Amino acid sequence: MTADGCNAEDMPALTAREVCQVLREVVFERQTMTKLGSQTWDEVYTCHFIVDVEGWRITLCNDCDELDYCEECTSPDGRQWSFAIGDRPGTDPVALLSTWEHQTLERLLKAL
Repeated sequence: MTADGCNAEDMPALTAREVCQVLREVVFERQTMTKLGSQTWDEVYTCHFIVDVEGWRITLCNDCDELDYCEECTSPDGRQWSFAIGDRPGTDPVALLSTWEHQTLERLLKAL
């Protein structure tokens, strides 16, 4: 049950586009991103890196110091999105970013 009294199961799942929009808000400095955990992007190197964007918990994949894809996301209201093998190409929130947005987000992640 969420803070507003609704069950997360009764709400529609997050879409890749919704998660992508949250990442864009970070890129354009309209929302703040903080890392969860003690390791930096460089220390993780080839693993998942978890960030918080004003209540959104987003797990991103660091592949040899490069932003690869989004593994999963949970919104402040409890809705979830997760990567599934077999998803159509382009359904990953990171893949929906422009080249410039992707590069900017990667730079911001390295600065955390």
